[in-house]
Amino acid sequence: MNITPFLLFDGSCDEAMRFYQQCFGGDLAISIVRDTPMRDALPPEHQDKVAHARLHNGPMELAAADWMHPTRNPTIGNTVALYLQSDSSFDLRTVFDRLADGANPDLLDDLRATPIGTYGHLADRFGVHWFFRGEA
Repeated sequence: MNITPFLLFDGSCDEAMRFYQQCFGGDLAISIVRDTPMRDALPPEHQDKVAHARLHNGPMELAAADWMHPTRNPTIGNTVALYLQSDSSFDLRTVFDRLADGANPDLLDDLRATPIGTYGHLADRFGVHWFFRGEA
């Protein structure tokens, strides 16, 4: 399992991540919604948004995406999160369930299969946002 800082942007993810690449160096990979298996599940206004970006330079890693939740809005405090990845569905479920104890039920998206793999999100009892991803 690894934990990576995760940033959410309101349409400026591509620009921000290219800026951070200039600041930190490293390799940058950006996936646009229209080029992913998610394209059919999202409306036309999301097709040019960043589905996932990853900047990697040695031990430094930063992940990001454009905001796409249909009913929630980006505000100060919910645009920085921790991104937990694992190849083990059991490990993801175990940690998810532990962090969900006391989590805000309005901000809880249970782990589920998606076209890009297992996905889940929650804001824990302290207001920290966690994103979960497992292999497809």
